[in-house]
Amino acid sequence: MSTEKVEIFDTTLRDGEQVPGCKLNTAQKLKIAARLDELGVDVIEAGFPVSSPGDFQSVYEISKLAKNAAVCGLTRAVKKDIEVAAEALKYAKKPRIHTGIGTSDSHIKYKFNSTREEIIVRGVAAVKHAKNFVDDVEFYAEDAGRTDNEFLARVCTEMIKAGATVLNIPDTTGYCLPDEYGRKIKYLKDNVKDIDKVRISCHCHNDLGLATANAIAGVQNGARQIECTINGIGERAGNTALEEVVMILRQHPTLNLNTNIDPKFLFDTSCMVSREMGMFVQPNKAIVGANAFAHSSGIHQDGVIKNRETYEIIDPAEVGVTESAIVLTARSGRAALAYKAKKMGYNLTKLQLDEVYAEFLNYADARRCVEDHDIHEIMEISERKIRAIA
Repeated sequence: MSTEKVEIFDTTLRDGEQVPGCKLNTAQKLKIAARLDELGVDVIEAGFPVSSPGDFQSVYEISKLAKNAAVCGLTRAVKKDIEVAAEALKYAKKPRIHTGIGTSDSHIKYKFNSTREEIIVRGVAAVKHAKNFVDDVEFYAEDAGRTDNEFLARVCTEMIKAGATVLNIPDTTGYCLPDEYGRKIKYLKDNVKDIDKVRISCHCHNDLGLATANAIAGVQNGARQIECTINGIGERAGNTALEEVVMILRQHPTLNLNTNIDPKFLFDTSCMVSREMGMFVQPNKAIVGANAFAHSSGIHQDGVIKNRETYEIIDPAEVGVTESAIVLTARSGRAALAYKAKKMGYNLTKLQLDEVYAEFLNYADARRCVEDHDIHEIMEISERKIRAIA
C-alpha cells in the first residue's frame, strides 16, 4: 500500500533556543543546521530574524548552507518583520516566511486589544506582504488549540485566499487532548474551502505531556507537517520531540505515513544538540535517553537475551545506538549475570554460576548497579572460595 509523506519542520534553532540558558552562537547554529539537513528534515526554522542582529546573521548563513531543506524565518504579522526575514532568506534555495497572529479570544482581547475581524485583516495583510518576497508562506494561528473551530476555519479560509501555502495550527499552551486536537484538524479539513491545496501543520507544546500524542492525532486526521525539535526542547515544558514522531510513524506502518528522516542519525543528533545547548537529556527519554534501551529487571533481561523483540519494539541500531544495555542490579537474575560474564570472557558452569551469583547479590545490594570492574572482583572472590572448599 502506498504511503503519504509527512513533512518534518524542525524548530530546534528557533523555538528550541527559547529555553532559558540554551542560547547558541552562529557557529553552533550552523553546526546543528548542517546535521539537520543531513538528517533529512524538510524545513529548518532557523530563527526570528528581526529579533536581534545575531539571529538575523544565523538565518542568513543557514540559508546559504542548507542543501536540501527549506529554510524558514519566523515573523509577527508586522511589515518590518517580514521584510527583514526576506532579506535574511535571500540566498536560500527554498525560502519560507512563517508569519501569523494569535486567534484565540484570549489573545485577541488581552494581547492585541482587538476584534476577530481585525485579526483576520492583519493576518491577510501579512500573508500578502510575505508573498511579495517568497512563494512559500506559512501562516500560524497562535493559540489555535483554544480557538473556536468555526472562527479558526474562517481564518484559514482567508489565509488560503491571501496565498498561504501552509497553515500552522499550534496548540500553543499544550492544553488540547489528542482527540480534541484531532477533531480540530478534521473540522478544518471538512470546512475550509481549498484546504486540500495547502499543507496543514501541527505545532504542539508539551505542558501536559501530550505534544507527541497531539501531533500524531493531527496527522491521523489529515495534517501533513509536524513541527518539532530534537529532544523535545522548547518553550516551558517543550515541543513535540522529532525522534518520537518519526519513530512512531516508522513503527506503525498501518498509518501509511512516512518521513524523509534517516533514523540512524537520531541518537548522534540528540547528543549534539544536548552538548551544544548544555541541555541534559533525561535518562528515560523515549528513543534517545540513556535508558531507552537499557534493561535491569531480571525478567526483562532474560527475555531480551533470548530474543530482543520480547521487550524492545525498536532495534537500537536503527536509531544509531550500538546495542541494548544489560544493567546489573539487585533485580538482575542468573541469566543476565551469565550473559554479562560471558561477554567479559568468563564461561561459567551451572555450579560456578550459583556460587558467583550469591557473591554478586552481596555486591548488588550495596550498589546502585554492578560495573565491569565489580564483576572481575566477584569472580576472584568466588574463585578463592571455590578453591578453599576444594
